[in-house]
This record gives sequence, C-alpha cells and structure tokens, in this order.
Amino acid sequence: MIDYPRYDRDGWRRWVPSWKLVSGLCIGFFGTMVAAAGIAYAMVSVPVIDDSATAQNNVYYWADGSRMVATGGERNRQSVSLSQIPKEMRNAIISQENKTFYTDSGIDPKGIARAVFNMAKGGDTQGGSTITQQYVKNAMLNDQSQTISRKVKEIFVSIKVGTEEPKDKILEGYLNSAYYGRGAYGIQAASRAYFNVDAVDLNAGQCAFLSAVLKGATYYDPAGSTSIDTAATPEANQKRAKNQMQDTLDKMVEYGHLSQADRAKYTELPKWKNPESNAQLGGQIGYLVRLAKSSVIKNDVVSEQQLEKGGYSIYTTFDKKKVDELEKAVQKVYKKNIDPKKRPDKDTHVQFGGASVNPETGAIEAIYGGEDATKHFTNNADVTGAQVGSTFKPYVLAAAMKWGVRDPDGAETQPQDERTVVSPKSLYSGKNNLKIKNYDGSIWQNEKGEQWRQENDGKDSVGEAPDYQIDLREAMRESVNSAFVQLGMDVGLDKVKESAVDSGLLENSLAGAGYPSFSIGVSDPSAIRMAGSYATFADSGKQRDPFSVTKVTNKDGTLFSHKVETKQAFTAKVADNVTDVLKTVVEEGTGTNAQLQGREVAGKTGTTDGNKSAWFVGYTPQLSTAISMFRYPDDETIKNRSFLEMYGTGGEEKIHGASFPSVIWQDYMEDALKGEKAERFPKPEPIGEVINDTPSPTPTPSPSVTEEKPSPSPTPSPSETEVTPSPTPTESCGPFDFKCDDGNNGGSDNGGNDAGGTGNSPSPSTSPSETGGEEDGGGFIRGPNG
Repeated sequence: MIDYPRYDRDGWRRWVPSWKLVSGLCIGFFGTMVAAAGIAYAMVSVPVIDDSATAQNNVYYWADGSRMVATGGERNRQSVSLSQIPKEMRNAIISQENKTFYTDSGIDPKGIARAVFNMAKGGDTQGGSTITQQYVKNAMLNDQSQTISRKVKEIFVSIKVGTEEPKDKILEGYLNSAYYGRGAYGIQAASRAYFNVDAVDLNAGQCAFLSAVLKGATYYDPAGSTSIDTAATPEANQKRAKNQMQDTLDKMVEYGHLSQADRAKYTELPKWKNPESNAQLGGQIGYLVRLAKSSVIKNDVVSEQQLEKGGYSIYTTFDKKKVDELEKAVQKVYKKNIDPKKRPDKDTHVQFGGASVNPETGAIEAIYGGEDATKHFTNNADVTGAQVGSTFKPYVLAAAMKWGVRDPDGAETQPQDERTVVSPKSLYSGKNNLKIKNYDGSIWQNEKGEQWRQENDGKDSVGEAPDYQIDLREAMRESVNSAFVQLGMDVGLDKVKESAVDSGLLENSLAGAGYPSFSIGVSDPSAIRMAGSYATFADSGKQRDPFSVTKVTNKDGTLFSHKVETKQAFTAKVADNVTDVLKTVVEEGTGTNAQLQGREVAGKTGTTDGNKSAWFVGYTPQLSTAISMFRYPDDETIKNRSFLEMYGTGGEEKIHGASFPSVIWQDYMEDALKGEKAERFPKPEPIGEVINDTPSPTPTPSPSVTEEKPSPSPTPSPSETEVTPSPTPTESCGPFDFKCDDGNNGGSDNGGNDAGGTGNSPSPSTSPSETGGEEDGGGFIRGPNG
C-alpha cells in the first residue's frame, strides 16, 4: 500500500516519494490534527466564573513555627449585571484591549504565535490576548501554570466560549472577574476600592482609569506598590496611570465611543482614595506580612492574583521576641522625647525605621516599619529615600583594604598588583575645608573647573597642626569627612561603589559615583540592606542577601524553600579589620551610646546634610541591626513632600546618629540578645601598608566638636552642621549646587525593593536639594551621611 522506497525506480530516484504518497501523508496528518482538535474541543467545557471565586486564608508563621496571622481570604468580589456596568467602562476596555471584540472568534492568532515563540526561547508563554481569552484565564485561575498544555487548553476553551457564549455575557463575565488590585475582583469591588461609588455611577474618566489598572495594579495603583517593586512608587504609578488613562480616552474618541467634548473633561487622574486597612494587620504585623508577601511574589513562587486567592502557608524568618523588643525600644524613645503638641514645628512627622539581620544566614529577624501599618503605609525598614550619611564610610575603608590606593604616577585604571593596600594606620588629613585631590595629586575639579573643598563637622580640623594628619582608625572614630573623601578619591569611587554592592547594597539604591561626596553617604539604601551589608563584615566577609521567607506550601506540598547562598565579598582579613576599626567607634568614639554589657560591638553613626536623617548601624557576631530616624510628612495629599530638618527635634539642638538612633539600637540589642552567649569577633590579621607616613608618631587628634557633640549655639544654622557646608563663593556652584549637577550624583531608586525580605511600601520621593550632605559635615549638597 505504501510504495516507498519506490520499486519501479533506480538510484536516487528510488528514494524520492511520489506525489501520491506526499499528498496522502499530508491529508492523513491534517486529518489527524483536525480529529484531535475536534476531540479536544469536545472535551473542554465552558468555565463557570463563580467556580473560581472561593477564597481561602493565607497563613503566615513566625520563625519558630507558631502562627502569626491568617489573612488573604477576604476576597472582595461582587458580580453585577451588564446593565449595571456603564457603557463607558465597556467601551474603555474594548477600545484599549480588543477593538474587534464583537466581531472576532475569541482568539488572537498573532498573540498565540507570539506566546509559542516566547516559549520556544525559554521565556514567558504569555502573549497578547483577546477579552475572551482573558475571561477564560480568569475562570481558570486554579491552573495558572505557564506550560504548553495549559496554553493549548486555554485556546480551545476560548474558541468554545467564543462560539457558544454571547459576546455581552463574555464581557460581563470578564469585567466581573478581572483583578483590579487592592484585593478587588470585578468592577463593582474596584469601584468601591478606588472611588467608593457603585459601578453604575462611574464616569468616563474613572472608567478609563480602571481599564488602566487592569494592566497591572502593581504599576498603576496611584497609591504605589513599592512593597512588590521599588519602581512602583506613588509618583511613578500616578504618571503611568495617567498616561494610560489618557491613551484609553483618546482611543475611545477615535473609535467613536466618546465625543471630543466629553473627553476634554478628563485630563487628570480622578480623585481616588487610599487603600483600606485590614484590622488584623495593625501594628508591625502589616509590615511583616507585606514584606513576606512581596518576597513570595518577587521570587515568582506564585502570582499576586494567586496569592490573593489564598490557600498558602508562608513561613517567615521573623522572630516575634525581637520584633516586639524593637517596637518597644522605638516607642520608648518616641514617648519620652518626641512631643508634637509641645514642639509642633519640630516634633511632627518624626519617623523611625529599623531592621535586624542574622549574619550567618541573611535571615531578617525583625523590622520596625512605622507606628502602625494601618495608619502609616510606608515600611520604614525598606526604601524611604533617607540618606545614610557616614554609615557609608566603612565601604570606603573596605575598598582601600581590598583594592588599595592607586599609584599617583600610574594610569587612572590600574590593576590590583599596581596598587597599595591600605593599613588602618595610614595617615590622612583631617583638615577642615580641605581641597580634595585626584589620585595623581591634581586638585579635583568638576566640568566647570570648580574645585571641591570638604568641610568637617562644626568646621573643625582634626589632628595636630599644621598638617592635621590622623590615622584612619581615628578618622572613623571621629567620623572625619575630609579624610574619607580623600581616601575615596585615592582608591577610586568606582571601587568604593563596588565595595558597597559587594557587601550587599543594591546598586539602584546608590547615588552616582561621579562626585567626591559619594564616599560620605549621599545614597539611600534601606535599613534592611544596611543591616544585611554590615552583617557581611560581621561574618568575616561572607555576604548573604537578606530574606524574609523560608518556605511556602499549599495543599499540593512545598512550592518554595529558601536556599542560603554565600558569596565571599571580602577576605576575612579585610572584613575583620573593618570590624576592628568599627569597634573603636563604639568603644571610644561617636557610637559609645551603643555599648552592650559584656559584648563586643562594632558600628557607625551617620547624620546628613541639613540634619534630615540620622542612622546607627552596628552588629555583634550574632546580629546586625540598622536604625534610621527622619522627618517626612505622612500625608499623601501633600504635594511636593520632602524631608524636614531635625534641628530642635526631641528637645535636642541637633539629631545625630549618636543620639536617638544609637539609644534605640542599644536598648533593643540588649534585650534581643538576652540569654545568648556573648561571642567575640575574630582577631584581625595585620593588613596593608601605612600610607602617607611621616617621621612623627601618629598624632593625637586635638579636641574638636564631632558629629555627635552639640554646637554651643542654641540654634545651629545649616552651615554649622556635620554635613557638607557650602564652599566659598568663588568655588561654589558645580559640586555644591545640585542645580549645576550633571546627573552623576543622583540619589537612588530604591529599592529595593529590596526583596528578600524587602518588600515594602511607597518610598517618599525627594528632590536632590532636599537630601544632602553627610553626617559629619562634608560633601556637597545632598545626603545623609554621618
């Protein structure tokens, strides 16, 4: 029956199939495919959208396995008939998503081909789809796996739905099942969640807005979703939502669904309300749940929509005792010292943030996100925009001991074997108003030829005249800006940045490394990342990313289990020497308030230009903790919010890292470590060479006003702060005036987001001029650092 090889042919012709054979095979193949498709079509059924509406709780557990809270099962969904859905809403969806909805077959062949192509490349199988396909996808929520079998099933179901169901019913089902964010499923729930009105009362602008949110609430909810992605700030989301909304309105006009006169009424985002809070998630619980939830989503364990459906057990790293103790320590300082009624212009909008990370694993054991997660939405343990000031200086020291300073006579980019590794005994100038030099000895100038002069806290020179030389241990102890700014230039700001990233900071949280002030903390990492970064030094250079979830399970078993990944960011010699220098800060420097009875402590204080934020970050061998303090309006209705000065806050002349942040740190750590055996840091091996050595012995710094000592004047002016003072008129502008910035010293995203444990909420946006300088005086315009 099959003449192959062909019996009546010789040579190569014997192996060429006849047209009858080719035709028969093609007919057979396509016939088989049609039969298979027919069988598949017959086997699938039209889904019932309400079958996917049942929701279960997600249960979150403490690190010890005890139950923290059950939440996520309160699905907000209410179906309404098509007659109760405004025609503007129907038209907005059709105009934006599927203009041929009423005439197509229910599937998008191009979108399907694109999905198959993506899958073939090993990417996401998602592709453009029709409203019918999206409706089917919502109905099949229990199976959201990105597999070819599921995609094929979805296609056949979509074809069947498109063939057997009226278009109006499909549109009604889609609008009633779509997820709009804020736990809202369906147009009625979304109308209430965003505008507190019934769906039938929505206007065209609100309808266009909700159609934009359907593209992904994480990036279009105007309240922001930084707990999931640090790029989803309120400002960024509002801009995206407005652009998408305007595009939808334009398309509605183009397709004849809206008059130009009506369209002209909606040029701005409609007035929306903030998300409602779940009473179960009050206090710190809400911050913990958000952090864990964002980690699960960012690790692609399940989608946000699947997580909202519930049924998951999420095991976290949070230690209930430590979380409670951290909250108590913050509240003790707040109740004792912060009095908005007594000092309304000084003590309003005062906020604290904090995080503790286990150096051996990277586990986030505690956070303090704010007063109450149902009242203060932003998680202060995550990215807030508050600059870190002089707590950044250890990264400069680490870079100097890892990479070494460059040869003044060599090329700008020098291999490590041509550099000189630095000893903590190396000498640098502690002179105030120091001219900062490039590594080759030339005076640093910006693109306009303007020089940089670095100020110290209180404009005091530290060290013995006339050279004011001071070794790096003393410079760290006294938090001397000029010494570390020059050291950063000698090492190379690119290496300082690399050191910070290697230690665990997210690159998108770092300012541009184009100006000398980079070394003294104009960047704004989160408290979580700062604690995790210092934990790298605590564990002799071993770096582990902070994380908040150990395991996720559901009825089918374990979906995710965290695996600790360790990188050797620094050699033990480098990390242990950094720790040894930071011990000096706590034993006899600016961080003495952080001393713990019977325990070795290493840490660093930080304060910023304009006194707009203050930090203390420190660690023992068992626990690394970061505490931040700043003033930032907690009212999202205020336009152009910015960080506020803290002169006079809490009755203090000025807030330093050595004041309230270190007090909170000490109080918390004393209780958090109670019952644990005191451990000692490794003894550091000698490292490096003494740079800039002189015949005279290491000078003893002369008494000076350090970053932690208040100025004699009752109300210090900004120029008297520990941060970056303005230069003399002949040398100002460029590096001293942010408006002259070339863009290389911008702040950071943040976010970061953080992820691993990160998580968190919208971060306040700050303009460069509002963030500044650094803890101990120095630098130029912006930034916490001191």
